[in-house]
Amino acid sequence: MTNSADPHPAQIPGYDGGPYTPHPELLDEHLFWLAHLASCAHLEEAQELLFGPDYEAGEEFYRQVWDRADWPLFTVPLTAGHRFHVVYRTFDGDRGTDYLIHHPDWERAELLAQDDGHFMGPALSWPELAAAADNGIPGGSTDDPHARLLLLLPALGDHAVPGRAVARLAAALHARTTVEDPDRLAALLLTEQGQPGPAHWTTTEDGIRINDGHHSYRNPANHFALSAHHLARVSAALTP
Repeated sequence: MTNSADPHPAQIPGYDGGPYTPHPELLDEHLFWLAHLASCAHLEEAQELLFGPDYEAGEEFYRQVWDRADWPLFTVPLTAGHRFHVVYRTFDGDRGTDYLIHHPDWERAELLAQDDGHFMGPALSWPELAAAADNGIPGGSTDDPHARLLLLLPALGDHAVPGRAVARLAAALHARTTVEDPDRLAALLLTEQGQPGPAHWTTTEDGIRINDGHHSYRNPANHFALSAHHLARVSAALTP
C-alpha cells in the first residue's frame, strides 16, 4: 500500500475500488463542470443556465469520463494533513461520485457523501466548504480555490448559507465555466443544493458539528451514521 499521506494515493484505506488515477486536467474543462454540477440543478431554469447550448457536448464529455476503466480521483488538502478525496466511481452498473475524508493516522477513510442514484449526504456545511476551498494549502489536484469550491459543491447541504455565498460561488462559476449568468445560477444552485438538499447544522456540547439530513452520515439520529468518535474526528478535520 502506498503512503496514505500521498495526495494522489493508489489506494484509499477502507474504500474498495479503483484503480484510482488523478486527472487534474479535467478541472480545466468547462464541460466537466457542467456535468459535475448537474445534480445541484433541479429546476429547469437552473439546468438551462448551467448547460446553455452545451447540453449535448456536456453529455458526450461526461459519457467519456464514465467510460474510463480507471476511477478519476481528485483531492483537496485540509488542515493538519487531512485530505478530502472526490472519487468518480466508474463501475459499470453502479456509477457515482464519492466524497471521502482521510488522514494518515486513520485506519480508514470516512465516506461522507455519494452523488448517484442512491445518494447520501450532505457532507458539508457552507463554512466547512468555503474553508476547504479557500485554505490556501498547496497540493492536491489543484491549488485554485474556485475549482476546489466547485469540486466539493455537490456535497453541500446547508439551510443557513450566508448571503455572501452567492457572490463567492458566482466568482467560481465565472472563473471555471462559460455560463452566461453566473450570478443567477449561483443563487439557484445554493437554493436547491445537492441531491439530499439543505440541512440544519448544530454543534453538540462536545463541539461536534452534526446535521439533521435524513440521508447524512453526519446525522447521529440515522442508523447508518458515523460513530460518535468518527463524527468528532471528521468535525475536527473540517473545522473552519
